[in-house]
Amino acid sequence: MKEIHASESLKVGFLLAFTGGLLDAYSYINRGQVFATAETGNIVLMGIHLAQMQWDQVLHYLLPIVAFFVGVLATDQLKKRMGEREHTIHWRQPLLFLECVVVVVVACLPTGAMDALANSMISFTSGIQVESFRKFRGCGCTTTMCTGNLRSGTEQLFHVITRQNEEALEKVKVYYGLIGFFILGAICSGLLSMEFQTKTILVACAPLLVACYLMFEGNQK
Repeated sequence: MKEIHASESLKVGFLLAFTGGLLDAYSYINRGQVFATAETGNIVLMGIHLAQMQWDQVLHYLLPIVAFFVGVLATDQLKKRMGEREHTIHWRQPLLFLECVVVVVVACLPTGAMDALANSMISFTSGIQVESFRKFRGCGCTTTMCTGNLRSGTEQLFHVITRQNEEALEKVKVYYGLIGFFILGAICSGLLSMEFQTKTILVACAPLLVACYLMFEGNQK
């Protein structure tokens, strides 16, 4: 079996998918109904408000889209600087620490006028996460949204049903496992938000730090 780095292990993938679901539900429930980790919904809502010439709402959804864009660019720059050389710390680990810092800052921001900033910060880290963690167990995946995973998982399920393909079955487990943990994160966010409101986001630090710790394991089979 081909060796993979711990950052591409299924354990890390599940932890990050849980984080993605938690953050997306958090921003929608607590920060003005914005999907801060999945920009498709924001693009659609921005288009609707453009059609209605509601410029304040257009900006409300445009800012997290731009922040996501910047997060992807920043990740590629860091990867370019660190990815080619050997380091004690893997280049993805500082990005997870940064995400934890952002989570703490967002938890301290009051609701209302600061929601745009909070959503933009979450979207920035989402751009980082989606660009940094693109593959688990050899499968191209995302941990901040589910559409691509649903398509790929269903395609592999078709191969399992029609060809009895064991390799496809393993991929089904990866894709639907990620979806399942994303849903668990959203459920957790929904339940905790009833009690803790904007502080709910602090829960995301736990899976992020565990994922970061697991990456010290290096290569795995």
